[in-house]
Amino acid sequence: MHVLDVLEIVGAITILIAFAAAQAGRLRQRTITYQLLNLLGSGVLATIAAIQLSWGFLLLEGTWAVISLIGLLALKRRQQTD
Repeated sequence: MHVLDVLEIVGAITILIAFAAAQAGRLRQRTITYQLLNLLGSGVLATIAAIQLSWGFLLLEGTWAVISLIGLLALKRRQQTD
């Protein structure tokens, strides 16, 4: 197993942990933890997709990362105004 394989698995597990926890009612989607897990996991996967020139996967994970970043920034702004 190569380093990229390990990073890819870690990135996927990070996203899946957030998703599974939200589905189980243990983590709300509009929390910094949820958004951060999604951002980290999708960021890793998008980077790997870019390295491997996997355009469809890059589109999916890059978009996921951007949406997660927007959600994270919105939560941070909301915390600052409260």
